[in-house]
Amino acid sequence: MNNSVLTQVTNFAVKSLYYEVALSPKPGLVDRFDNGAHTDMDFYTFIDSITSLAPYFYEYSRLGFEHNGDFTALFTKLRQAGSQAEKEMLLATDDINTHKGANFSFAVLLGATGFYLKNHTLPFSLQDTTAILTLVAQMTNHLIQHDFSQIAQKDELSHGEKLYIKTGSLGVRGEAAKGYPALANLLLPFLRQHSGKENTEVLLLRGLILLISQIEDSNLLHRGGMSGWEQVKQQGALIHQNNLEERSFKRTLTTFNQELIKKNLSPGGAADLLSLGIYFSFLEGII
Repeated sequence: MNNSVLTQVTNFAVKSLYYEVALSPKPGLVDRFDNGAHTDMDFYTFIDSITSLAPYFYEYSRLGFEHNGDFTALFTKLRQAGSQAEKEMLLATDDINTHKGANFSFAVLLGATGFYLKNHTLPFSLQDTTAILTLVAQMTNHLIQHDFSQIAQKDELSHGEKLYIKTGSLGVRGEAAKGYPALANLLLPFLRQHSGKENTEVLLLRGLILLISQIEDSNLLHRGGMSGWEQVKQQGALIHQNNLEERSFKRTLTTFNQELIKKNLSPGGAADLLSLGIYFSFLEGII
C-alpha cells in the first residue's frame, strides 16, 4: 500500500462534493443555475469550501490507515482534525456554513476507509461498502450519549443540538451511529440498480429525490418544522413515484425549486447524504 490509494480515495471524496453542488436543477439547494433557498451562499462559495477541505480529507484517510487501537481513539483523532478543517472552511467562506455536516461525515467515512484499506483493495464491492459503514457505526455509536448528554452544560448550541431539544432529531450523529442506513438501504441500492440506464446527472438527481421522499432531513426541520419537512417529503415522493422521462423530470424539479425558494426550505440533509452516496459510487465503480 502506498500513498496513491489514499490519494485516489481522497479524490473520490472531494470529487463527490463537486458533483453534488454541480447537479442542476436541485430543489431549494445551491446549484449551477441558482442559490435555491440560500441567500448567503452560491455555487462559488461551495467551490471555495470544498477546496479548503480537500487537504483534510487526505488527512482523515491517512489517520485511519495509520491507526492501531480501538475505534473510539480513532474517532477522537478524526474529530480533532475535523475541527481544524471546519475552521479552514469558515475562513474560506467568510463564516458561511456550507459543509459542516458533510465534513463530519467524510471525516468518519474516510477514516474508516483508510483503516479498511490496510487489508483490502479497490474497487469495492457491496460487501466492502457494508463493512465500511459498520466500522463507522462502531466508531461513532458512543456519540449520541456523549454529545447530547452534555447539552445542558453548554452556553451555545449548534443547530443540530437545538433541533434535538425541540424534536428529538439525532441529525448527522444519529445517521453515523446507525451506519448511515439511508445509504445502505435506500440510496446505494437505487444507484446500483439504475447505473448505466441514463446519464449520471439524471441518475443522481433521481437519487436526491428518493432521499428527499424518505429521510428525516434536519435542514428542513430546522427551517420549516415538522409541517415543512412533511410537505417537502410528500412532494418528493410524488415526483419519485411518477418516474418522469428526463425533460419532464427536470422541468418538475425547476418548479419544485421555485416552490421551496418561496417557502425558504432547503433539503440540505439529503444533499449531504447524496454526496456520500456519490463517494461510494466512485469506490464501487457505479459511476
